[in-house]
Amino acid sequence: MLAKKLKQLRKEQKLTQRQLAGRFGVTQQAIAKWEAGYALPEPDTIARIAKFFGVTTDYLLGMMDAATNLGPVSSVRIIGTVRAGYNAFALEEDLGSAIAGVKDAEAYRYLQVKGDSMAPYIREGDLALVRIQPTLQNGDLGVVIYGDNEASLKKYHYANGVVTLTPFNDAYETLTLCGRELERLVIFGKVIETRTNW
Repeated sequence: MLAKKLKQLRKEQKLTQRQLAGRFGVTQQAIAKWEAGYALPEPDTIARIAKFFGVTTDYLLGMMDAATNLGPVSSVRIIGTVRAGYNAFALEEDLGSAIAGVKDAEAYRYLQVKGDSMAPYIREGDLALVRIQPTLQNGDLGVVIYGDNEASLKKYHYANGVVTLTPFNDAYETLTLCGRELERLVIFGKVIETRTNW
């Protein structure tokens, strides 16, 4: 029963098997096997699939007829590049859209990660779900723009008039900004979650 329900839910959301595979960190072949009924996901993955589509695990497994909506699901735009402009973001490279468990899709963007400065936890090609907002709290993973450069995903910290932007990858240096340098810093938003594309 899961095979039929999964395929139906995926098609309703206009997702390819590859896109769904990226959301759950599995191969496209795994999704194909699940939909064909040749294999079953692990129990925790079934729970994640149910949450993603806003249904119960009982519905996915055919133990109840009607899907129970557990929360909002929206189609959020995927962008590959974002730059600061005059009081706005001048360029957003549109790469399509993907499903997210959020209510107001316009308040969010998926940013396709470029480079390996956040490796090994976040890799090039991953999607970062970003809530667009002008401020960050210490320890937040944020998307920021410094000067005329493209948006960058870094860990944010502010203390005593100094902002530090820290990568996860030790091969990259932490950027420290203070004084007039802070005038060139634009906060695009806070990273809510990331998803790996295989």
